[in-house]
Amino acid sequence: MLYSWDICDQYMKVLLIEDELKTGQSIKSYLQEECKYEVIWHNDGLAGLKTAKENNFDIILSDIIMPGMDGITLCSNLREFGIKTPILILSALYQPEDKVQGLNAGADDYLAKPFDFGELLARINALVRRSVKSKETSVLSFSDITINLSSMETIREGQKINLTPKEFALLEYFLRNSERVISKQELLEKVWNLTHEISTNVIEVYVNYLRNKIDKGFSKRLIHTHFGIGYVLREE
Repeated sequence: MLYSWDICDQYMKVLLIEDELKTGQSIKSYLQEECKYEVIWHNDGLAGLKTAKENNFDIILSDIIMPGMDGITLCSNLREFGIKTPILILSALYQPEDKVQGLNAGADDYLAKPFDFGELLARINALVRRSVKSKETSVLSFSDITINLSSMETIREGQKINLTPKEFALLEYFLRNSERVISKQELLEKVWNLTHEISTNVIEVYVNYLRNKIDKGFSKRLIHTHFGIGYVLREE
């Protein structure tokens, strides 16, 4: 499928999961009538989960508070099932901890309600563009570690390592930027899609999680702390 990244210039198949009638109708009408996208809309989380598992979509838009299944559980289920379709959460819950919870569950971005349709479309285009680009290279390697972006598998020294979606995304960013010192703020913005709304302590926590899985017990460390700045993926 070829994409042109001018606004509303590309065909997309969208799964919308939103229980608020007026909001769902408005989003569906805008994407169908203005952008000519194909939109399937469910107002129940369980129904949305079933449709997402049985069909291919370019992007999934999901509320959090819904009947049947909430959006956080939905994201976790989709990622555990191996579905890598970009997920954009649309929610009236706007506190930083709400965003962190959604992103840690496997969502790719978070847009607080109410929002402008122009921003919604820009977020959709950015996520789909990123998804298409990531498919161009399905395997990334550094030293003795390899990740498969299609299967979301991580292998080091022939050993399979189980990572959560956010740990995998963090490792992917390290691999794409190996040998370069990456600040905590950059990781917050690029991996968590957040700016200055929360403390960078979340980065320290997840880097520690990742180290315990990909460094602990192996012959050499790969993730190193650059004190006062951030981290670097390099061989000792």
